[in-house]
Amino acid sequence: MNTHTPCDARPQGPPDNASVASVLDRIHDRATGTQIRLGDVAGALGKASFIPNLMLPALAVVSPLSGIPLFSSTCGIWIALVSAQMMLHRDHIWLPGFLMRRGVSSQRLRMVAERLRTPATWIDRLTRPRLTFLLHPPFLWCAQLICLLAGLCMPFLELLPFASSLLGTVVFFMSLAMLARDGVFVLIGVTILAAAPATVFWLAA
Repeated sequence: MNTHTPCDARPQGPPDNASVASVLDRIHDRATGTQIRLGDVAGALGKASFIPNLMLPALAVVSPLSGIPLFSSTCGIWIALVSAQMMLHRDHIWLPGFLMRRGVSSQRLRMVAERLRTPATWIDRLTRPRLTFLLHPPFLWCAQLICLLAGLCMPFLELLPFASSLLGTVVFFMSLAMLARDGVFVLIGVTILAAAPATVFWLAA
C-alpha cells in the first residue's frame, strides 16, 4: 500500500485550465502499487487545482468505481467540500483525514482512467470558449452551488442505483465548463439536473 501523502504536500498539479485527458493521465500515472489512497490522488492533482479536484470524483462516480460500497458517498463529500471552498475563494484545498485515508485499487483506478481516455479526448476536442458569461458571477456561483448540493445529496442516494451517477454527470459537466471556459456545458448540466427528479423517481419505482 502506498504511503499516504496529504493533499497540501504536493506543490504542483494540473492547472485549472487543463484538459480532461491530462487530468486522467496524471491519475493513471500516479496509481502505482496495489492500492492508492484518495489523499495521494488529490495530492497528484495539486493543492490549488480546484477544478480537477472537482472533476475527478465526479468522473469516479459515473465509472464502475461507484459500485464500491460507500464510494459514491465519499466522492459526494469530496465534491461538496471542494465546491464550498471554491465559493469561499480559498487558495488551497483542505480535505479531512478520514476521507483522504480511504483506499482504492490502483489497478481498478488505472483501468477506469484508460477506459475514459478516449471519450475524454473526444470531449476535449468539442470544447472551446463559448457563452463565457455563464462562467462569471453570478452564474458561476450558481454552477458551484449546484455542484455543492449535488455532492451533499450523493450520500443519501447511495442505495438508489445510478442516482449518484446522474448527479456525478451534472458535476462533471459543470467542472468541464469551468475547465474549458465553455458555457454550453453549464446548460447541458442544468438540463440533466432538471430531468434528475423524474429520473430518480423512475429508478425508485
